[in-house]
Amino acid sequence: MKKLTTISLLAISLTAAAQIHVIDVNTKKLGAPIQPTMYGLFFEDINYAADGGLYGELVKNRSFEFPDRLMGWEAFGNFEIKDDGPFERCPHYIELRHPGHGDRRSGLSNDGFFGIGLHEGEDYRFSVWAKAPQDSARIIVQFIDRATMEEHQEFAEARLSIDGNTWKQYEIVLKSPRTIQKAQLRIFLDGKNTVDLEHISLFPVNTFKNRKNGMRRDLAQALADEKPGLLRFPGGCIVEGVDLATRYQWKNTIGPVENRPLNENRWEYSFPYRFFPDYFQSYGLGFFEFFQLSEDIGAEPLPVLNVGMACQFQNWNDESAHVPLDQLQPYIQDCLDLIEFANGPVDSEWGKKRAEMGHPEPFNMKYIGVGNEQWDDMYFKRLEPFVAAIRAKYPHIKIIGTSGPDSEGKMFEKGWEAMRKQKADLVDEHFYRNEDWFLGNAAGKARYGDNCGGLRYENYDRKGPKVFAGEYACHGKGKKWNHYEASILEAGFMTDLERNADVVYMTAYAPLFAHVEGWQWRPDLIWYDNTRMFKSCSYYVQQMYATNKGTHVLTTTMDKQFVAGQEGQDGLFASSVFDKNTGEIIVKVINTSKQTQSVALNLLGLKGEHTARTITLCHDGMDDENTLDNPELITPQEGTILCEAGKKNTILNDHLQQMSFRVYKIK
Repeated sequence: MKKLTTISLLAISLTAAAQIHVIDVNTKKLGAPIQPTMYGLFFEDINYAADGGLYGELVKNRSFEFPDRLMGWEAFGNFEIKDDGPFERCPHYIELRHPGHGDRRSGLSNDGFFGIGLHEGEDYRFSVWAKAPQDSARIIVQFIDRATMEEHQEFAEARLSIDGNTWKQYEIVLKSPRTIQKAQLRIFLDGKNTVDLEHISLFPVNTFKNRKNGMRRDLAQALADEKPGLLRFPGGCIVEGVDLATRYQWKNTIGPVENRPLNENRWEYSFPYRFFPDYFQSYGLGFFEFFQLSEDIGAEPLPVLNVGMACQFQNWNDESAHVPLDQLQPYIQDCLDLIEFANGPVDSEWGKKRAEMGHPEPFNMKYIGVGNEQWDDMYFKRLEPFVAAIRAKYPHIKIIGTSGPDSEGKMFEKGWEAMRKQKADLVDEHFYRNEDWFLGNAAGKARYGDNCGGLRYENYDRKGPKVFAGEYACHGKGKKWNHYEASILEAGFMTDLERNADVVYMTAYAPLFAHVEGWQWRPDLIWYDNTRMFKSCSYYVQQMYATNKGTHVLTTTMDKQFVAGQEGQDGLFASSVFDKNTGEIIVKVINTSKQTQSVALNLLGLKGEHTARTITLCHDGMDDENTLDNPELITPQEGTILCEAGKKNTILNDHLQQMSFRVYKIK
């Protein structure tokens, strides 16, 4: 974060409104505890978030299992795709034979995901399962740039000898002498002897935590820097699939990566105006890797499993698209087996499989979601036996149901009624809505449209299931990018989440990732190409909350009313917390108005002078956003401000610029 001096922090436009808005913070009376899971992450394999994104693999269709066996590849010379390979669920491989003349070539090249991105000076691990039918063979492995005007296309090269007519895995490391967005991997047969190649893979050596089947380092580090309380995976709609045959099946995603079967990704064709026929799931990033990633970034794992239903949006009221009620047992067993895989001892069936993958210790999974964004009786009736079975065998596991795709209305209320009846521990709410909705649902009065309830979570039943705001984002009306204005309105809305920590236990912005050349949905939290990435304004809003969530809510009012854009509050939103671990009072104030506002934080119960540390997100262009070429156009800035001593309190006076978000931290 950039430094902002005390002088520059206070030297704000003199056009500030004359009225001083006094915000009272009761620093001595601790309110509801804030759950460690309060601010989390939601991962879905949309926008090339897994293969081509977070997952470090650089080769597309590495096992020749795409329906078009050579999609992503260009093969030449004398070759054949065969289907009697060493891996039962990935049987295809390529055989390269001598082309018949010394000046001809047999081989193949791979395009990667919108090209292969390489960094200058970085090492890359090439691996392949191979055998030589004539007991020995050689291949040449190259990084090439077909668009170059230099004499040679190749700019890195290594030779690999294949010994014996049995399948073995071979590895070599190539160093890239340049940074390039759209390289290719090329393999030549070297000599006259035939070679068989299967599961051709290329990873950066420098993955996150340096794992062989690891994550792209910069993207995974961005997740860790968010300090998330939970990681929900493997997604939303992909859990369901367009039909049950293409649903996400966690048992197919564990074990050796070479034998994980390919799955169709429904985001390949969901939007015909954003059609990507090469979008499949290799399952290289599977449930073991999700659990491991959760552990690496300090987040609670929250897997979501299929409830016996295909996507309702794509099948609507077609009962035949879903599993009959009397045939749900295999799906229920999948849930029970997953809990054993995550938490079971090493001598249990599924705990043993976890241990064999390198993690004998349990992952200590505490939550499970059953069904994604489903609704009405089709869902409610199927959920019942899942709840009963999980409660009977694993009573301590928290079960998360869903209220469907609506943020309010009859179907939303019906969903909540059903979740209360079934005694779900949490209810997953989703809302992708416009500016007025985000302002209105956080504000004290419904002044922004008919669908804006006002002070949303103040009205919730404190004795019922808790809330998981599992997918949300402000979608600017007529806009679909990550513009600054939307992120500030999200910040204002989040004060209502924080203020109601006794009922809101989990939240997550969505979607998380997007490749700039392969997206289906926007806005998104983090964008990238093959070598670069940038964090959106919304990312920084989430980070400012997650890294300053505290441990307990503090009552925060203006004229004895919540600071929630109410009448006379001039677009100000605020929430406060106390952090028992650091001894800090943390106040978050958002100015959603189009003019500077003068504020006075009245810290009741705190005495003497103090210096507050500040973190500020402020920018003039409402439609501006960070980009790959300007990734830090809009970033939080750090500073300090002095607090004055009152009689029985401490006072902090400040001016908040229009459309800005500031965090104050007083020790």
